[in-house]
Amino acid sequence: MSETPAKKSWPELVGTKGESAKETIEKENSDLNVVVLQDGSATTKDLRPDRVRVFVDENGLVVRAPIIG
Repeated sequence: MSETPAKKSWPELVGTKGESAKETIEKENSDLNVVVLQDGSATTKDLRPDRVRVFVDENGLVVRAPIIG
């Protein structure tokens, strides 16, 4: 019996509220550190397998698929 692989991205959350998207991701995988950021914010270039950045527009809506990294 095979296990379902863990999700690495959440394209279905584009267009939803950022805080709601954060809660959804954390509910699916509590080991992840999920942060909501304004689109265009300065970020580091390091990749981390425990981090998901949720980028939102001025209305607080997710503008691109959140991904692990």
